[in-house]
Amino acid sequence: MQREHIPGIIAMAAIVVASNILVQHLFGQWLTWGAFTYPLAFLVTDLMNRLYGAGPARQVVFAGFVVGVFCSLVGTNIQGEFGPLVTFRIALGSGLAFLTAQLMDVAVFNRFREGVWWKAPLASTIVGSSVDTAIFFTIAFSGALTMLEPGNDVSWANEPVPVLGVGPLAPLWVSLAIADWFVKLSLALIALAPFRAIVARHAQDRSLV
Repeated sequence: MQREHIPGIIAMAAIVVASNILVQHLFGQWLTWGAFTYPLAFLVTDLMNRLYGAGPARQVVFAGFVVGVFCSLVGTNIQGEFGPLVTFRIALGSGLAFLTAQLMDVAVFNRFREGVWWKAPLASTIVGSSVDTAIFFTIAFSGALTMLEPGNDVSWANEPVPVLGVGPLAPLWVSLAIADWFVKLSLALIALAPFRAIVARHAQDRSLV
């Protein structure tokens, strides 16, 4: 690991820790505050990939994964109103979703690396975000996977409600997943601006060396 990669690792660790804390606090009916910080992990991965390559980007991903596992272990030992703050299913879903989605992000970014500047970060973040949402919410809350943690009652997440309050009936967790996905897609577009600015600044700094 080179010295110039450390800021990326610190940024990823900070995002993972902040998201694990903020996910405990609701924002409206369908979201938590963590939904607004976690997508920044894709920005960090894409910046590392553009500036230093796929190898350093994967190092940052694995560092974030380790921090996430540590946060989950801490959460399983903290009792909230309804039991542990982090259940086994949430920990499993979170870890698998993060690692799979971030590594997918790196792969897709490399596929579009030589195209126009916005294609790689946008395509990789959209694919990674979609994979992340699908894996996490399915593992954490789907009634079809109760065998993963029989003692964890997720019936509340499987109550049929109109999707986002206006659509057809579906388990509550589907609405939570869709709302989370929409936030990720919105932030993927917004993140193009800082991505472009940081890459341009890095190129300028290197030209002055």
